[in-house]
Amino acid sequence: MRTAVVVGAGIAGLAAAGALARDGWQVTLLERGERIAAPPTALVLWPNGRRALEALDPDGGWSGIAAPLPDGGVRRPDGQWLVAPRTRPGVGPAPAVVHLEDLYDALVAGLGDRVELRTGVPVTKVRARRAARPAVGDGRTLFEADLIVAADGIDSPVRRALAPDAVAVGSGFAAWQAVVPGFRVPALADQQAGGETLGAGYRFVSMPLGERAAGRGGVYWVATAAGAPRPEPPATQLALLRRWFADWHAPVGDLLAATRPEELIPQEVRELRPLPRTYGFRCGPGGLVLLGDAAHAMPHHLGQGACLAFEDAATLQALVATAEPGDALGAAIEAYDRARRPRTASVVRQSRRMSAVVQARGRLALRARDAALSSLRPRILGYADGLAADWQPPD
Repeated sequence: MRTAVVVGAGIAGLAAAGALARDGWQVTLLERGERIAAPPTALVLWPNGRRALEALDPDGGWSGIAAPLPDGGVRRPDGQWLVAPRTRPGVGPAPAVVHLEDLYDALVAGLGDRVELRTGVPVTKVRARRAARPAVGDGRTLFEADLIVAADGIDSPVRRALAPDAVAVGSGFAAWQAVVPGFRVPALADQQAGGETLGAGYRFVSMPLGERAAGRGGVYWVATAAGAPRPEPPATQLALLRRWFADWHAPVGDLLAATRPEELIPQEVRELRPLPRTYGFRCGPGGLVLLGDAAHAMPHHLGQGACLAFEDAATLQALVATAEPGDALGAAIEAYDRARRPRTASVVRQSRRMSAVVQARGRLALRARDAALSSLRPRILGYADGLAADWQPPD
């Protein structure tokens, strides 16, 4: 029986654990928290993310929990178009937005009986000696397996042990997210609620979730501001957001007014610098791999973090599907590294370029940004769309 330990029960870990189990692996899923809890936010599934999820679990019913994501264009705070909405090319599955509660429910339902879930297990020890089976532990129990999958996020203790040079640093932004239930914004929970607005160091993105999301529909929004995260309590931060965005075009003010402090999720935007030199570490009969934010956390301006994590999981699943412990599994781990590092490095570069666009401040910088945005969008976002549309799960 092939065995795997997956560290982290976020979306990346859940996806990887379920996929391995469906291929016959006996999986132990470790989660440091006392329970699996979905953040009350949402994410965009670009074509690559949808393809990856469908490869991971063809019977997952992903289309039933996702709402179409139209291109809402890009505007200035006064409502003037910087880039008018456009029709997306009909290549691959259409982009969609999904509430994380719905996504977590689907991923948990797909774990199956080959996955043993253990909560309240903070990994503090990593064993990756060449001649021994890979293992992780919490100081009380050591979990050995043929394959260890580190899907434990940007602060991954597994990555710190294997690739200490890759450090989580601030990207120079603070971010806030919230989902406003549909019953509170009935007039906004439609196509008109979607779009992106760029100001002087500020950005606001909103998207409708559809009527069925998390059982209550609504609108998902994200705001970013250049600078450090705020120390104030959520109610004070929400008041600041309402003041900062007070003069922005509708529906920005309406969405902020409808948001309650307990729905606000503040966060610092962080990234890994540099990226790990390798995502696969061969040892014993198999080895360890880094997956998701543990491998390539990046600024979220292109919205590709979760989609790349699903790509990681789908690639790993395909490469180890029939690999037995020993040379075959070791070679599959090395192949995973070769497949994923160039791909993720390219998307990270595009995300950092987009950071420069979002960070523009000052009259001259804003004028240059606005003048160039019509060409930057095809070059940056269009290229990202191409990356998203072109990716295919490995055979």
